[in-house]
Amino acid sequence: MSAQANDFSRYTQQFAAAANRANRLTLENAESVFGMQLRALERNTNATAGFFGELSSAGAQVDLQALLPKGLQVARDNFERLATASQEAFGLSLKTGEALGELARKPFAPAPNKAERTTR
Repeated sequence: MSAQANDFSRYTQQFAAAANRANRLTLENAESVFGMQLRALERNTNATAGFFGELSSAGAQVDLQALLPKGLQVARDNFERLATASQEAFGLSLKTGEALGELARKPFAPAPNKAERTTR
């Protein structure tokens, strides 16, 4: 009966350690993704605010026509930053998913038998 209790205790500790690692991986991923998206938002906001500053100081019709291509470029750059951040977030989430999958597979992986251990 004591051996069963020891096995149960060992399995419980392994499960708790795996759950702790899974939580840590998930939180690290969320933190990285949030930081990346926040940086992209900050860059987009700064670029847009700069453009609106130029737009508000433009007085003549000629200035407004000259600023139109710049406004389109700012919008394009903002979209590219957003798309890049989304792709990087997807990549990080994919890596985290792979790590979580490996963590879940680990307890079920076949243990090397004694003959393989002694030859290594």
